[in-house]
Amino acid sequence: MRLLVIDRDLRVAKAIFEYFECRGHQLDAAGDGVTGLHLAVSNTYDAVVLDWTLPRIEGPDLISKLRSEHGVSVPVLMLTERRELSDKIRAFRSGADDYVTKPFDIPELEVRLQAIVNRAQGRPATRRLTVGGLTLDLATLIATREGRQLRLYPGSRKLLQVLMRASPSAVSRQELEHALWGDDPPDRDLLRSHMYALRRSVDGGFDERLIHTLPRFGYRLGAEMIVSGSPRRACTSDVAALCEK
Repeated sequence: MRLLVIDRDLRVAKAIFEYFECRGHQLDAAGDGVTGLHLAVSNTYDAVVLDWTLPRIEGPDLISKLRSEHGVSVPVLMLTERRELSDKIRAFRSGADDYVTKPFDIPELEVRLQAIVNRAQGRPATRRLTVGGLTLDLATLIATREGRQLRLYPGSRKLLQVLMRASPSAVSRQELEHALWGDDPPDRDLLRSHMYALRRSVDGGFDERLIHTLPRFGYRLGAEMIVSGSPRRACTSDVAALCEK
């Protein structure tokens, strides 16, 4: 999921970022209502996590502006210390899709966010990603292929989630680097090393390769593409010069 977290409490925002980013989600953040509203209107998100008590624009007013003034229907989960029934009623009437009180458990937050995103996209809730014989359980973070459990490092697991969510579409190097390091990627090309480790785990010992390199763009996870009646050879090296067209 691509999430926007609008919360004045930096500790809460940091905890959410650390948990969700290591599971392959992408996040933006704002600490006040005006900045949060601008981001929500200017970008596309799967869901918004919204605090009630914000500088400049309060949470319920922000939702109302999103819905009525800008026509943005992104799912919003209100995350607040307010526990009164009247507050919950006001939040839902302003357009909130869910309501969670602080303190909270982050795994529950993830499940609730996934549920409102699934409802918005009209698909049943799922806790498992599957591409062919490859499966990643989002609850246990265990990956298997053809029933065999795969050994994954944390970086490899994060990349696998991004690639599986996008499959069969390709994912650019920039998107994968952002999933690993955010807006501060390393100077060296460490993505290649992470992809090498992931490829060894996912494709090692199997006849069919699922991870394919797209020269000068990025990577794709899925079956081989068929071009003009014959399978196009997938690049198995990260060195573009060695890849056959």
